[in-house]
Amino acid sequence: MVDIQVKNLTKFFVIGENLLDGLSFEIQEGECVAILGRNGCGKTTLFNILTGQMDYDSGEVYVNPNKRLGLISQIPKFPEGYTVEDVLRSAYAVLTAVKQKMELLELEMSKGAATDAQLKEYDALTNRFQSGGGYEMDVDVDKICNGLGIPAEQRSQEFASLSGGEKTRVNLARLLLEKTDILLLDEPTNHLDLRSVEWLEQYINTFKGTVLAISHDRYFIDQVADRVIEITEGHAEFYSGNYSFYMDEKQARFDLQLKQYEQEQAKLKQLGYTVERMKGWGINNRTLYRRAMSIQHRMERIQKTEKPKKERTMKASFGEKEFSGDVVFKMKNVSKSFGDRTLFSDVNLTVEGGERIALLGDNGTGKSTFIKCLLGEEDCQGKIQFGPTVKWGYLPQIIHFPHPERSLYDTMLYEKNCTPQVARDRLGAFLFQGEDVFKTVGNLSGGEQSRLRLCMLMDEKINLLILDEPTNHLDIASREWVEAAIEEFEGVLLFVSHDRYFIEKFAERIWLLEDGTIRDFPCGYQKYRSILEHEAAAKPAAVAAPKPKKEKPKGKDSEKLVRRLEREIEKQENAIAQLDEQIEAASADYQELTRLLGEKEAAEETLMELMEQWEAAQE
Repeated sequence: MVDIQVKNLTKFFVIGENLLDGLSFEIQEGECVAILGRNGCGKTTLFNILTGQMDYDSGEVYVNPNKRLGLISQIPKFPEGYTVEDVLRSAYAVLTAVKQKMELLELEMSKGAATDAQLKEYDALTNRFQSGGGYEMDVDVDKICNGLGIPAEQRSQEFASLSGGEKTRVNLARLLLEKTDILLLDEPTNHLDLRSVEWLEQYINTFKGTVLAISHDRYFIDQVADRVIEITEGHAEFYSGNYSFYMDEKQARFDLQLKQYEQEQAKLKQLGYTVERMKGWGINNRTLYRRAMSIQHRMERIQKTEKPKKERTMKASFGEKEFSGDVVFKMKNVSKSFGDRTLFSDVNLTVEGGERIALLGDNGTGKSTFIKCLLGEEDCQGKIQFGPTVKWGYLPQIIHFPHPERSLYDTMLYEKNCTPQVARDRLGAFLFQGEDVFKTVGNLSGGEQSRLRLCMLMDEKINLLILDEPTNHLDIASREWVEAAIEEFEGVLLFVSHDRYFIEKFAERIWLLEDGTIRDFPCGYQKYRSILEHEAAAKPAAVAAPKPKKEKPKGKDSEKLVRRLEREIEKQENAIAQLDEQIEAASADYQELTRLLGEKEAAEETLMELMEQWEAAQE
């Protein structure tokens, strides 16, 4: 069944310049599809069209009207004073209304003998509340909040007081609680730490609905995507696999097209040479001349392969200063606190030349503060000592320019003290070309600001490079360019990142900041992960908490509950009987038999729970 279908979709904001130009694709029920493309290619515009928030100029758009669709790109407005808990519970608006009706009926029935109509309505409401997951609401909210790292104390805060990243996280939790059938996720891993991203991957992989995700997180796409749709020049290119498959297949297509183009050009060149010679010979020979013209017509009819274009890439490298000595910096008994809260204490670390270190930890543990303490931007206790020839360069997570009203061109002239031609050349190497250089810095996107800061940073001669979330706001092409530049850098690299693809590529040593301490792992990301998994497996399993005793219903309520449970028990017994028949019929099919036996086991557990509830209600 098709959940989403787009045919010849066209959308433009400037006449004659189509952002989406005849875009066509289909998404089948249950698929998880990643939408890729450079920043500005129209990915978010496509999502706004699918949700009806934006009109389009021509084409057809179909979204299954029988499915609930949820979008995470925009944060809806909530009434003033709404807490995080209120926002999360808004996912259960329909079930909350059902519960309120049930409570009103209970109040009415408690005043006297209940009528058959009231009992029938209450029974219908109870079934609706139960089938909708009403009795599991609290458990589901806690599970989603734990998975996405929304702490219990934050749930009582006003939603309006949260940062943009925190609002995005809460809104993602609300969307997941709504149990939509089609999820549209626009950069869902932004503002999530590694633990939360891994939880989201597990959720999506077990989600039975359809997922369409825009993401620049290559590791995330590898884990969840069934296939990839890339938007290039307004059209769709299709790849039937995850990100790794997409990269291999894209290169293979480029190589094949280039080979076909070169073969055609060689053939056309040879035919052209033959035509010219035969025309010369055919001045006095009409037969040769006609043959030459025939070859020329054949050349015109040859279907020519377009020469494949390589995307523009930024070409620059970090300026490097020679480092003499062994120790880059030492930290002795370094601690940092804010009031009663200790971020880290008694940190003792030594960094030597050539090391590449990733600083990891959940959001809020103090990674950025640690970097600021190292660079002297924050006060801390203890001693930090740098080698005498160390010169560092720093790319912060939040980019700030002292004069946002200046153009890119003026920013380079004033802050880097360079000539107009050098400013143009450096900006051009970072894809700021033509009129782009006269944009004001304050009007740049987050990714463009990061690119400009990198442009300024790479000119400096450094031997210690410190990066705080360097790939945030960058599309995949820009991330790959940053990685190429860092690969050539031979100095010490210290970075904070949640981009596992980036971490896996560069980290040779990992510092894990958790519980106020920094654990030092002298290894890469994969070995670090296996160490943590081994430690987790070695911990004794937590003792299951005893189930809370259910309150016994009283009076007429118990009678209604007994009748409802008897009906549920009868249904469950019939379901188990049907499974027994299916198991007997599938005795020769091992896989089907395994599946049916699992279903029967679950059904029998449900029946036992219903029987326990029935006995309690009888008492």
